[in-house]
Amino acid sequence: MADLFAQTTPQGEPRDDPRTDAPLADRLRPRALAEVIGQDHLTGPEGAIGRMVAAGRLSSMILWGPPGTGKTSIARLLADAVGMRFESVSAVFSGVADLKKAFAAADVAAQAGRKTLLFVDEIHRFNRAQQDGFLPFVERGTVTLVGATTENPSFELNAALLSRAQVLILHRLDAEALGKLLDRAEELEGPLPLTPEARAALVASADGDGRFLLNQAETLYNAKIAEPLDSAALGQFLQRRVAVYDKDREGHYNLISALHKSLRGSDPQAALYYLARMLTAGEEPLYVLRRLVRFASEDIGLADPQALVQCLAAKDAYEFLGSPEGELAIVQACLYCATAPKSNAAYKAQKTAWKSAKETGSLMPPQNILNAPTKLMKDIGYGKGYAYDHDADGGFSGANFWPEGMTPQSYYEPVERGFERQVKERMEWWERKRAELLAD
Repeated sequence: MADLFAQTTPQGEPRDDPRTDAPLADRLRPRALAEVIGQDHLTGPEGAIGRMVAAGRLSSMILWGPPGTGKTSIARLLADAVGMRFESVSAVFSGVADLKKAFAAADVAAQAGRKTLLFVDEIHRFNRAQQDGFLPFVERGTVTLVGATTENPSFELNAALLSRAQVLILHRLDAEALGKLLDRAEELEGPLPLTPEARAALVASADGDGRFLLNQAETLYNAKIAEPLDSAALGQFLQRRVAVYDKDREGHYNLISALHKSLRGSDPQAALYYLARMLTAGEEPLYVLRRLVRFASEDIGLADPQALVQCLAAKDAYEFLGSPEGELAIVQACLYCATAPKSNAAYKAQKTAWKSAKETGSLMPPQNILNAPTKLMKDIGYGKGYAYDHDADGGFSGANFWPEGMTPQSYYEPVERGFERQVKERMEWWERKRAELLAD
């Protein structure tokens, strides 16, 4: 890390470097886009930012992501990478006067042939009128706007502003990325006073927030701890419950398996316990929600079609509210799934239908149910003899819809539970009616 404290930008200008007594997170700020951790999908050669830098031209953008994922660092480094002047305002501390001052300075710089990157931190905190104030300066090219937000831009930013900026999503830092951050801290400050298990627990406790992780590490360094702490001692020292996962994340997969099987076994109490175990250990709530959505289709299906609706509504509610308020919606979806009637008929039907489709290749559907948009197609028999079911007695024609040479198959076999009981009765009526029509 020889270039960690470089004193100039690539354009030879003085760099605003942190003091040697600055917080650890400031002293470990990346000095080039290549040093940004955990956002390769944006900063890498094939990423949106990587491509813009390679072309030497930036478009206005909104950086959307959780706290501590590198939004501010990326904005600073972007200006350096393409030789632009960097101007920064915070929507928390700035008002209209500050914005006018920033735009005036950008106008002066533009007349001197210098382009300005205007970084607006917490841009969602500006009201609608203030956001509209950016538009003429962005349209004229006076500034290239880079906004940072932890909130969903769809809800918090004007449509007019969004139409002029590209929304780039930053990921929460995973365990590997957080581990690299700690490696950099240890290169600078020396080994952390932690056992390997406690180090992994410290990473897990950060919940994807790199700044939080480095602040915790700095607390440990400042304490001058003589002997390495284990996981339990670390949790007590930081006065914060630290989630412990095995290095290979076996605990993570054990808990999600236990949750899934408790739901399948219709035990809402056990399901709620395992859900709590995962969320209080710092598991990503959206991961749990994805599993619940899958469960609603795989293990409930049409036995209770509302299960899928409940799970997707819980996902929307969580994204709208965030933690901790939104976690109650996850609990509701979990309890609904656990207490719903169960059926894997749709899951089994999918597997057998997919297998059948692969085996039968490109069989043509019967001509009577083919569309005939041209005269030639009508002349050769497409659509001829099609029975319009709504005109048939009972709204059911009993026509054959299977390809010639393929016998009708039974993929979906509804169970005698929940709503599927009614589906089963309806399907049985259709089969009887079809047999009667064939006999006539």
